[in-house]
Amino acid sequence: MTKLLARICFVFAISLIAFSSQASTADDDLRHAAKLHKRGETPQAVAIWQRWADQGNVDAAYNLAVVHQHGDGVALDYAKALTWYRVAAEKGDKVSQVQIGLMYQTGQGVEANQEEAHRWFTMNRRHHLHHEHEPQMVAWRKQALALIEERDRREQATLARRNSQQIIAELKQRAQFIEPSQPGLLAANADK
Repeated sequence: MTKLLARICFVFAISLIAFSSQASTADDDLRHAAKLHKRGETPQAVAIWQRWADQGNVDAAYNLAVVHQHGDGVALDYAKALTWYRVAAEKGDKVSQVQIGLMYQTGQGVEANQEEAHRWFTMNRRHHLHHEHEPQMVAWRKQALALIEERDRREQATLARRNSQQIIAELKQRAQFIEPSQPGLLAANADK
């Protein structure tokens, strides 16, 4: 059993290393593509974005959508923009979901459709609404509320102590209160 567990851990570690090296390669490639695009070398940037978008990279798909939607270094092509926004949106990219909603709202590259626009605008909210009542989410909210209430109680107690000390100091000053530890002053004040 321990050999099996060791083998699983080894495979997991190798997979994690491979994934992290791929992720850094994607990030590096996407940064390089952005630099190319900024220098006006958009065809080379598009080739890099295309390669990563085909592998499911959301950022690459989004970048392709933006350049096609605005004709920024490529031919203006709303259909391609919508296609790439959909690739990113279907992987949960909220900005792409909103962009698709805007395209449907304004009729950019598609027939204007307010219902479809609303569906894309609210897709993420409705998709995650079911999480609101999961036991773990309820427990986390209760825990967060308890922590916030405890912090507020501590802050209020500290503030109340500080305020009460301030009030007592002011009252003592007004009454010209003399501490009992100074009996000579008490006798002198009593004679007046």
